[in-house]
Amino acid sequence: MIVREWRGRVRPGRLQEYLAYQHEQGLNGYAATPGNRGALVLVAEQGGASVVTVLSFWESRAAIHGFAGDDIEVARYYPRDAELLTEMPPDVRHYQLADGVGAVAAGAGWRGNGA
Repeated sequence: MIVREWRGRVRPGRLQEYLAYQHEQGLNGYAATPGNRGALVLVAEQGGASVVTVLSFWESRAAIHGFAGDDIEVARYYPRDAELLTEMPPDVRHYQLADGVGAVAAGAGWRGNGA
């Protein structure tokens, strides 16, 4: 299981609008891509701004190519993102899921490491 992490900073006063847009564009895009195992959208308030982190779960790096294109290390943006975000990092991070418990791990298809 591969976890893809993206972070962005939302323009003041536009968090709810961005979250609705992220659901429509991002989450639905993930769900429509073969090999996607789900996604989470997290929000943290930092220094008066809303920082959004999206974690998406994938069967493999090959599955991510179906969503992100040839270079999976490059962030994928949607038409209104520049209007809604103050920061648009050019890249994302990928992690190999090493262990987990509970509903999130189960939803990602994780079976545990047997330890």
